[in-house]
Amino acid sequence: MKPENLTRKLATAGVMTAVAVVGSMLSVPIAGSKCAPVQHMVNVLAAVTLGPWWGVAIAFCASLIRNLLGLGSLMAFPGSMVGALCCGLVYAWTKKPGFTCLAEAFGTGILGGLAAYPVAKLLMGLEPAGVTVYMIPFLISTVAGSCLAYALIRILEKAGVLRQMQGAV
Repeated sequence: MKPENLTRKLATAGVMTAVAVVGSMLSVPIAGSKCAPVQHMVNVLAAVTLGPWWGVAIAFCASLIRNLLGLGSLMAFPGSMVGALCCGLVYAWTKKPGFTCLAEAFGTGILGGLAAYPVAKLLMGLEPAGVTVYMIPFLISTVAGSCLAYALIRILEKAGVLRQMQGAV
């Protein structure tokens, strides 16, 4: 990879991480987790512009910073990272934003919700009611964020900006 491309990707990833962290201040507590739809929007945008591994790295960094600042919980890690990986892989395979948003919702809402159970039980010392207890709050957050991302991607496509963003990085 050329140094210019790496620099652009790092800068874009840094901006997306910052948007996810600042956007987490717009969170709603539901069933012991903080639902932050902006993170899910960033996951989809990262998938479409940077790719799956960059998306996972952005989700990890945003979750880490949110936790260090007291803006999130440890459940941010499985929710955001699994969703970022799923939507990144689906976009790389299909190049379809609609499927990418569905993959984000499935990855975060279902798989991330299931992965949050051992995090809550083993790392946070909580006693969740069941393995699926986090799926509903995660789904609420990720569906909202995925809808925002889909609308934003369509706007960027119509303006011709999305192709420039993809080409620039």
